Amino acid sequence: MSDYSLDLNDDQQTLIDWVHTFAADVVRPAAEEWDEREEFPWPIVQEAANIGLYGWEFMAANLADPTGLSIVLALEELFWGDAGIGLSIFGSGLAAAGISGNGTPEQVMEWVPQCYGTADNVQLGAFCVSEPDAGSDVSSLRTRAVYDEANDEWVLNGTKAWITNGGIADVHVVVAAVDPELKGRGQASFVVPPGTKGLSMGQKYKKHGIKASHTSEVVLDDVRVPGRCLLGGKEKLDEKLARGREAGRTGQKQPAMATFEATRPAVGAQALGVARAAYEYALQYAQERVAFGKPIIMNQAIAFKLADMKMEIDAARLLVHRAAWMAATRKEFKNGEGSMSKLKAGEVAVWVTEQAIQILGGYGYTREYPVERWHRDAKIFTIFEGTSEIQRLVISRNISGLRIE
Repeated sequence: MSDYSLDLNDDQQTLIDWVHTFAADVVRPAAEEWDEREEFPWPIVQEAANIGLYGWEFMAANLADPTGLSIVLALEELFWGDAGIGLSIFGSGLAAAGISGNGTPEQVMEWVPQCYGTADNVQLGAFCVSEPDAGSDVSSLRTRAVYDEANDEWVLNGTKAWITNGGIADVHVVVAAVDPELKGRGQASFVVPPGTKGLSMGQKYKKHGIKASHTSEVVLDDVRVPGRCLLGGKEKLDEKLARGREAGRTGQKQPAMATFEATRPAVGAQALGVARAAYEYALQYAQERVAFGKPIIMNQAIAFKLADMKMEIDAARLLVHRAAWMAATRKEFKNGEGSMSKLKAGEVAVWVTEQAIQILGGYGYTREYPVERWHRDAKIFTIFEGTSEIQRLVISRNISGLRIE
């Protein structure tokens, strides 16, 4: 037990300082403007690419951290700056994760770099799973993929909803049903290369929060992709479908769910950044705001609230770091530890930002102060990449061994 430590190493601390400087100097000063504009913050993403913060090399280097912590540490700092801009910078990572989780080594090397481009030619990736009638229930996807054997092409048709970078991305990763009768076990993931005909952007959503992040529908109308764009390859897919047809089910994870499981600690880290921003702002405000002749933090009602905020943030961080470490060291998530991290951090972010508004009072409710924006941004963490209810479902199934409905 003498080797046990929660200390960060020098490289991890240097990473925190570097990302925090970018978040404080570049992201946070621009946050209000891009929230109001509700547009993708291309200039900020370009600055991130210029310093190496946006790019597949950055992702690869930090994913190689054997502790699994580097990515979650960077995400917390960046989202401390702003969630909408943070998601614009890291949104391509979900597409990259979809490729890395389901593709062959050759496919990973070909397509992941194209999700980011270079500092001279910034590109985006998009991971397309949710549909208008299939959000949490990813086993009911209607988007179809049909194999054209004569031309060795896959033909994709359907509409995807709530897609980060949807329609403006260069590389779209699409999860589609190959055999709808097998539900989630009959699905596969496909890369739609840049410039492919038939893919277009549908409705762009006007959102409650994370407004700088682009979210829209993606329409697939007879989209033809080469056979090599099937992630994992056709032989592997055929084997999986055969097992599914024989047994009625397989033990393999659905492609979409495998990606979500790998990214849940990262989403938790994003929520932590927002929560910490609100807590730190409220703490400073309470120390400076004078009422009835003394700083309001001198009142237990305020001081105890801040104490609870700090405690909940730290508890959530420990869950996120544990899940990230377990994923990196290939520990089995026997109790839904990945879902625990995302669930706890997301709900803490909503609660902490609400408490920050309460501490600031009327000022907290106005757009002249950032806490109302952080509260709007925080809500998404209980919804996307698995709602809080879905996380509880995953955890309850794991701890009980039962098919909880």
